[in-house]
Amino acid sequence: MKNKVDSLLNYSYVELIKHITLLLKNEFCNWCPWKTRNNLKGRKYPGVYCLAVSDANLKDKRFDWIPEIKYIGMTNSKAGLIGRLQQFDNTIIGKKGHGGADRFRYKFSDYQSLVTKLYVSIWFFECDVASHSPKDLKIMGEVAKLEYVSFAEYVKNHQKLPEFNDKKNAPKYSHKINRIK
Repeated sequence: MKNKVDSLLNYSYVELIKHITLLLKNEFCNWCPWKTRNNLKGRKYPGVYCLAVSDANLKDKRFDWIPEIKYIGMTNSKAGLIGRLQQFDNTIIGKKGHGGADRFRYKFSDYQSLVTKLYVSIWFFECDVASHSPKDLKIMGEVAKLEYVSFAEYVKNHQKLPEFNDKKNAPKYSHKINRIK
């Protein structure tokens, strides 16, 4: 993976977008049940993640831009993907910390029921997020770029954003509660 990232840094912007678009299906890991996300390879690094809700078993199925994808997110934090996914989990349980998860919770208020059909696929990038080296900064920029390229791929396939990335049409649970108080 490290050599692939190094080679991506040598592309022009247009070439990079074309290259990333071609690779998208190949670099996201197979779908993983939410309850086993802590076992994902590369979870300590920054990256992009896709979350799907499906009654069908997606475990170990090859990643694709399926309509069941409900959210696409990214992180460049020191805690890596595992930290961001934990923030997501904390929020769907009822705590605060993740805006997309707050939208999930509005529709899926029963945590136990949701996690039985929640799946995650990640694309991680090995780098040192605490570093200010040009190489690491470029990699973190590619992570952010990949999130938007992922939105574009999803929209290309489904003519809309994933349900909980659509902020205009997916209200937050916390706003619902605040209105009631």
